[in-house]
Amino acid sequence: MNIAATISSAKKSNRIPSLSENTFLRYFNFIALYVAQGIPEGMCFFGIPAWMAMNGKTPVEIGSFVAMVGLPWSFKIITAPLMDRFSFLPMGRRRPWVLFGQLGLIGSFIAMALVPDPLNHLNIFMMAGFGVGFFGSFQDVATDGMAIDIVPANQQARANGLMWGAKIIGTSASLAAGSWLMYKYDFRTAILSLSVFVGLIMLVPLFLRERAGEKLLPWTNGTPSPETKKMQLNSWSVIGKSLYKVFTLRNSLLFAITGFITQGAFNYMDTTLPIFTVQELGWTDKAYSQFYATASLTGGIGGMLIGGMLIDRFGKIRMLNIYCCTAIVLVSTFVLLQPYWANKWLIGGFMILYQLLFVFTSIGVFATAMQCCWKKVSATQFTLYMTISNLGRTAGAKSIGIVKNHFNWQFTLLAFAVMFAVAWILIRMVHLNKQIEKVHELENSEMVTTELSPA
Repeated sequence: MNIAATISSAKKSNRIPSLSENTFLRYFNFIALYVAQGIPEGMCFFGIPAWMAMNGKTPVEIGSFVAMVGLPWSFKIITAPLMDRFSFLPMGRRRPWVLFGQLGLIGSFIAMALVPDPLNHLNIFMMAGFGVGFFGSFQDVATDGMAIDIVPANQQARANGLMWGAKIIGTSASLAAGSWLMYKYDFRTAILSLSVFVGLIMLVPLFLRERAGEKLLPWTNGTPSPETKKMQLNSWSVIGKSLYKVFTLRNSLLFAITGFITQGAFNYMDTTLPIFTVQELGWTDKAYSQFYATASLTGGIGGMLIGGMLIDRFGKIRMLNIYCCTAIVLVSTFVLLQPYWANKWLIGGFMILYQLLFVFTSIGVFATAMQCCWKKVSATQFTLYMTISNLGRTAGAKSIGIVKNHFNWQFTLLAFAVMFAVAWILIRMVHLNKQIEKVHELENSEMVTTELSPA
């Protein structure tokens, strides 16, 4: 549905359509929320560390700040069940949590901006950074849960592509704008300006209901929708049992292992590339950063424009099979071109193709993970998939030292292809339709149990 049709529909019904009713507004909502996620990441992981380095802070101090911002992201596996267990259903199942995360982001940004002389009060500064990371991770879990609940299965891949690209745009834009404001004015002005942008983005979920008939705000008219009442769980034991039932399904386990391997392989290559280009090829760190930034932005835009559409058109598992084969061919070909590694444009071209492959594959992996989820525990189950994928990324980064100590650069790079060969075998064993059928069976069995239970 286009913008004109959306406006026309709103005029006829005298209200803005809900997210469950309108495709355009669904995409717009998740693009906005992922831009909001990118803003703190761009500043806290890139902009502020560079500013601290320019002002003479040590690597230990800078690393401690980044670690404090990143630490709350490891709490997602705790916050996700909280969102599945509790919510204010008259305003929607996930929307209250999204608004809470957005409001917290604004508040923590303001708190960070108000830290007096932050470079000389690093403990307070890091506490503010922890707050930014906490509310950023909170908003991330709530947004993903909302996407699983609201976005139809045939639109999840496209939504993932748009969300991925939006986050990269938010990260890049906040880094560029924030760095310019810090240079032109000062740190406080830069951070307060970004908090204004996050506040403006908050207007999107503030005025868009999840489902028709729900409240916009606690004091306005509205009632819980039947769909959310049906999905909501009111017991920790039920959440635990439901998660166990769906996660121990054959296809759930296979795909969790696939996510571990694919994301581990990608972080293995991400860790390898700067070492390879700087130590083996003699690049400067600046040259690597410029090439990698260009490749990353290209991948993000590519994912936003066509990554999701390819998966929607040809199917998640089919495209993941193609991406695995492409990864194996790409890296194997690059290794065979070893006599030409001195050519920077060959390396730059490889980086761009690799980043496109990374984004397209990740979109497919995350969209498939969403479809594997049981909506009643969607936040917890999807977060568990992401946690396993992040463990894979950690394992991938750690393994580079072991591999490089025993093999030359050709075999070190080929290890990426070996990982993807294993992932390809596993993906071919995943039957998504059977997973969907099994989830429906679980849902039906729950309904029968509820109906047979005494009042």
